[in-house]
Amino acid sequence: MRIDIITVLPELLKSPFDHSIIKRAQQKGHVEIHIHNLRDFATNKHKNVDDYSFGGDAGMVMTIEPIDNAISHLKSEREYDEIIYTSPDGVKYNQKEANKLATYKNIIILCGHYKGIDQRIRDHIITREISIGDYVLTGGELAAAIITDSIVRLVPGVISDETSALTDSFQDNLLAPPVYTRPADYKGWKVPDVLLSGNFKEIDKWKEEQSIERTKQLRPGLFEDEN
Repeated sequence: MRIDIITVLPELLKSPFDHSIIKRAQQKGHVEIHIHNLRDFATNKHKNVDDYSFGGDAGMVMTIEPIDNAISHLKSEREYDEIIYTSPDGVKYNQKEANKLATYKNIIILCGHYKGIDQRIRDHIITREISIGDYVLTGGELAAAIITDSIVRLVPGVISDETSALTDSFQDNLLAPPVYTRPADYKGWKVPDVLLSGNFKEIDKWKEEQSIERTKQLRPGLFEDEN
């Protein structure tokens, strides 16, 4: 899988992809992550990628030409399954979206900045807009990092125990059950007996019951989303 990220702040994205699972996934060739500086595709003398908004609104707007140049350059080299723009008014990101994106071969993520991007880019170039929540960030870089992280861990071979990813929260619209490790008794705080029983049928039943109960208590809206 290949993920191309277009940003005005490439240095902001170096650290999230240079550690842990994401780093190993790249080293093993399971995924390619390429970060592109939007200013490299600006044609003006000072490499500006923003300008004042028509209509007199406050704030700067990312201009159309460098974005079009960047995306056109990438598309000339390969086909892309999705061209994503990180936007507060995009579709709300969730595990279902991550699962879908993880099946793609090539995607582009465009990081918004300032007051946003020229609407014509959204009308004619972007294929999908994604929001990671109902709040506003200073730019789309952190959103792009979150989306990338959630996708990469689902790519086959990235996580050594792939069943681990399948039992994460939200995979079936349920929160994950509680997890425990050694010691079984710490200060009198004991691990549930069923987990020590070796009866995997009963353990699976307990886990399912716990997932349902935790979801009802903590995130009841997930049941509504499923319906």
